[in-house]
Amino acid sequence: MNELTTEEMQQIGHAIAAGRIIEAIKLHRQFSGAGLKDSKDFIEGLAAELHEQDPEKYPALRTGNGCLGVFGIVVLSLVSWLFIRR
Repeated sequence: MNELTTEEMQQIGHAIAAGRIIEAIKLHRQFSGAGLKDSKDFIEGLAAELHEQDPEKYPALRTGNGCLGVFGIVVLSLVSWLFIRR
């Protein structure tokens, strides 16, 4: 797994601040070379840390077993799989 640059972390932070968590996961995977689960765990931890530091700028992640979250992860996995097959 590659170490992230300051610019890469800023891009991820902007996505989290905008509530675009799936985009943040995709960026982390792209920049770091990590797998889906590792990137998801990293982004969830980072989002929680950022929310704790500045709750007005960084929204709290909704937790739970929501269907939308599961659907998003499945779609992200399929898109990644299709991209890799090219």
